[in-house]
Amino acid sequence: MTRARLLFLFFLLCCASLLVGARHVEWARLLSPSLSSGAVFDDAWLTLTASRLPRLAALVLTGVGLSVCGVILQHIVRNKFVEPATSGGLDAAKLGILVSLTAAPAAGAAGKMAFALVFCLAASLVYVALIRRIRFKNTILVPVIGLVYGGVLSAVAEFYAYRNNILQSMQGWLLGDFSRIVQGNYEIIYLILPIVALTYLYAQRFTVLGMGEGMATSLGLNHGATVALGLVLVAVTVAATVITVGAIPFVGLAIPNLVALRYGDNLARTLPIVALGGAALLLACDIAGRLLIYPFEVPIGLTAGGVGGVLFLVLIIRGRR
Repeated sequence: MTRARLLFLFFLLCCASLLVGARHVEWARLLSPSLSSGAVFDDAWLTLTASRLPRLAALVLTGVGLSVCGVILQHIVRNKFVEPATSGGLDAAKLGILVSLTAAPAAGAAGKMAFALVFCLAASLVYVALIRRIRFKNTILVPVIGLVYGGVLSAVAEFYAYRNNILQSMQGWLLGDFSRIVQGNYEIIYLILPIVALTYLYAQRFTVLGMGEGMATSLGLNHGATVALGLVLVAVTVAATVITVGAIPFVGLAIPNLVALRYGDNLARTLPIVALGGAALLLACDIAGRLLIYPFEVPIGLTAGGVGGVLFLVLIIRGRR
């Protein structure tokens, strides 16, 4: 798929996202205010500005952020099967939010995000150190270790929630879902914009990072500082998305692999395609979830997890061959 086709597909998915919804919007009257009464126009305009447009912005930014996170982690660990869901990052962020609910119950979204960021960054540092200490001959074992690591963190989070009587809150709130997105409670996700800008600015360094520590050091790259920067960028993005829409797995695994198969691993050239592809995939999964049992909707954590999980298995089988 060429860039022009991907951009056209992204535009179509954005339009479809604005059109689909449980609440009917009379678009003809909205686009021609002279044909409608003031009450009808105001109601349609409120639905568009308070719900549909914020949801579209959150979808696009989340897809961009998670796909960029996947690229960064894959270059740090030098493994194509790694992303926040297969390295314990999402589970650590959930645990951080649960701890914030009991340790600082009066903290707002920024306070909860700070807890999620610290836990995600710490878990990512432990995972990277673990992978470097254990020399794997089979690359598939790297994400398997990450899934086991994430399972342990998830079990700790569930036990913590059970002991503090917030298990139902955890299961309902942390599942990826955009139905709660309305104007006024999603703006923290705009932190992804400077994260993507910094990633693009350091794209060449992350590309060199993927060549290995020895090669990167010989080329004059400060390997430790670049790894630390990448993990911080990932932690901020994961924390912002989990606190806003919950956990959405496998987006950062599917898109970077598909783009790398077609365009290679030079991030300076492929990062815009990765970002656009991540946004398009999340838009498609969200539209599918809203149409499957219309007028109700399936949480995007389930649809994106299903699509990404199937692709994850395909990539593993392809890698073994």
